[in-house]
Amino acid sequence: MSLVFSRPNTKAVHGKKDKRLMAEVNASPLKHFVTAKKKINGIFEQLGAYIKESASFLEDTYKNDELDPVTTEEHVQEVQGYLTKVSGIGEVLSRRHMKVVFFGRTSNGKSSVINAMLCDKVLPSGIGHTTNCFLRVEGTDGNEAFILTEGSEEKKSIKTVNQLAHALHQDEDLDAGSLVCVMWPKAKCALLRDDLVLVDSPGIDVTTELDSWIDKFCLDADVFVLVANSESTLMQTAALNWHLFKIVFHHVNERLSSPNIFILNNRWDASASEPEYMEEVRRQHMDRCTNFLVDELAVVDRNQASDRIFFVSAKEVLQARVQKAQGMPEAGGALAEGFQARLFEFQNFERRFEECISQSAVKTKFEQHTVRAKQISEALRHIMDSVHIAAQEQRVYCFETKEDRQDRLEFIDKQLDLLSMDCKTKIKKITEEVEKQVSNAMAEEIRKLHVLVDDFHVDFHPSSVVLKVYKNALHQHIEEGLGKNMSERCSTSITSALQATQTDMIDGLKPLLPSPLREQVDKLVPRQCFSLSYDLACDKLCSDFQEDISFHFSLGWTMLVNRFLGPKNTRRALMGNNDQVPRPMALTPVSTSMPPFPQSAMTQEELMVSMVTGLASLTSRTSMGVLVVGGVIWKAVGWRLIALSVGLYGLLYIYERLTWTTRAKERAFKRQFVEYASEKLQLIVSYTGSNCSHQVQQELAGVFAQLCQQVDVTRQNLEDEITDMNKKIELLDSLQSKAKLLRNKAGWLDSELNMFTQQYLHHSK
Repeated sequence: MSLVFSRPNTKAVHGKKDKRLMAEVNASPLKHFVTAKKKINGIFEQLGAYIKESASFLEDTYKNDELDPVTTEEHVQEVQGYLTKVSGIGEVLSRRHMKVVFFGRTSNGKSSVINAMLCDKVLPSGIGHTTNCFLRVEGTDGNEAFILTEGSEEKKSIKTVNQLAHALHQDEDLDAGSLVCVMWPKAKCALLRDDLVLVDSPGIDVTTELDSWIDKFCLDADVFVLVANSESTLMQTAALNWHLFKIVFHHVNERLSSPNIFILNNRWDASASEPEYMEEVRRQHMDRCTNFLVDELAVVDRNQASDRIFFVSAKEVLQARVQKAQGMPEAGGALAEGFQARLFEFQNFERRFEECISQSAVKTKFEQHTVRAKQISEALRHIMDSVHIAAQEQRVYCFETKEDRQDRLEFIDKQLDLLSMDCKTKIKKITEEVEKQVSNAMAEEIRKLHVLVDDFHVDFHPSSVVLKVYKNALHQHIEEGLGKNMSERCSTSITSALQATQTDMIDGLKPLLPSPLREQVDKLVPRQCFSLSYDLACDKLCSDFQEDISFHFSLGWTMLVNRFLGPKNTRRALMGNNDQVPRPMALTPVSTSMPPFPQSAMTQEELMVSMVTGLASLTSRTSMGVLVVGGVIWKAVGWRLIALSVGLYGLLYIYERLTWTTRAKERAFKRQFVEYASEKLQLIVSYTGSNCSHQVQQELAGVFAQLCQQVDVTRQNLEDEITDMNKKIELLDSLQSKAKLLRNKAGWLDSELNMFTQQYLHHSK
């Protein structure tokens, strides 16, 4: 046989596969069940992996502190619950048998029902043979029956029911929570050939551990058969029976999808003794069972309930079938009246039961789980949808926030440039005004300096030590007085202008700051604490001042020449016109305000006087001057007038000499100092104005720098927010992609479940 490798037509392959599967289904419901089981197991494995992935994704997303929550803790817990649910269903689906569990109170005939269904006495029943543990009846391909106890692989051989009963009663380790597997040859029981497992439970009234053994043995069951005692309605134990049934099946219903339940009212043959009450008792049973299935358990509706409730006598059926197997009449022996009807009821139960097992095996085992899986996948799809939508909404918010911060940042930069230019202009203007105002105020104060000096009162003495102390005190007095006067003239207006400019700066920059900082801006600017500093440094400025407080007669030669020629021309005349090196004189003349007298401006008479003075005796320049002048006048007016003039001249000299006191010396000192200091202070008027304007400029620049620093903090915060928004947007994009992928996976799983439903569950109807 040759093999040809080629790529097959996918549709053709799937079509052939589906036809082959349908052929297998039509041939044997069990093969259909095996195929469906393999398919659904694969889907649930994928569903479990998908739920794990989804749970991990949701948990990581929920715990992510960088994002606002896009999912909730309820979603995380819900998906974790789905994982547990799917895991439990997966374990159920992994079983290779159909499992039927029989429930009921002690001595209700559970073992008899199983024996009647198997048409053989497989389990011990009757008086003294109450089941005291879980018995699992399963078919074996061998010809010998044996039992397996829990926790042991030893095969204990049995040949008869009595041996089985004896073995069960001899084993002291068995209790209500133990499991014994009864492996019965399939050749003896046709029902066991279809891999059916029947579980006989101990009476639910003999144990207090219902929950534990239900979880242990019953959660993987596909069908539950509740065997009730039809005689209990006529006795006081009915309420207790249904209460116990309700506890059991509520626990089952909570742990599994809606279970398949049949109710057998056994020992119905007892009703034959009272036929007149038969219908009423049957109606009571039917109503009670219907309410139990429909209202209390909600596993079927009222139309389906009648197909789940039956009235039988398992003992009669087993006896009839054993007799038939032995070749005797089926209805022989001491059977109660109405046996045929009860036999038909039991056969009807078996027919419904076999339809549930064989014809609807896949539907019975897989439909509820498939529906549950679809519900889970749909719920997960909705959760992923909600995560995707929440992430999208948060992304839109982050994007809008980012754009808003970018616009805000751009606005701040533009406004800051404009405000910087405006503030520079204002600062320049106010500094120019301050410089002009301070200069004018200082010039005015210099003109009034004599008033300030006259207000200085300290003990004066011409000695050098006292004069030094006097000068220092005078310097300090002028420094403080000028500073105070200029402050009174300028500070109020300058401070007002400064505060107005600061207010304009703050008002201009406030809109650029966030609301919480706007209220704090005023506190950042100590506007009330600023004051101009007029540092005149009078002690250094007037450090070279040299006073002349020696006596000078007002009509002396030097004083007369000085009065008419001025201080500088007087010095030149007295020193001589041809002297190259002038004699040293006091550094501070009487008046330093007059400019040098030019040589070319002197008249012939002045030159003559200068020459005569140069030839005069060193004894007295004044006497020589008097002799010369007196000789000239002598010839003109006569000796008497001269004598009178000389007398008056002498009296004036004596008067001035006597009045040249310490007080006069102080006045001369102050006059000389005012003239000298005024000239020196005039030199620093421009400097002082510039210095004060620089102080104002520094103050305003500092305020503007403080405000700009706050704006820079705001800018940095905006930049940080933009960076944070970019990170969030990137993270949300990734989160959206993952949520979308998981949502699509849920859709794919849903389509797989729909395909499974179409291929297997609808076909089995």
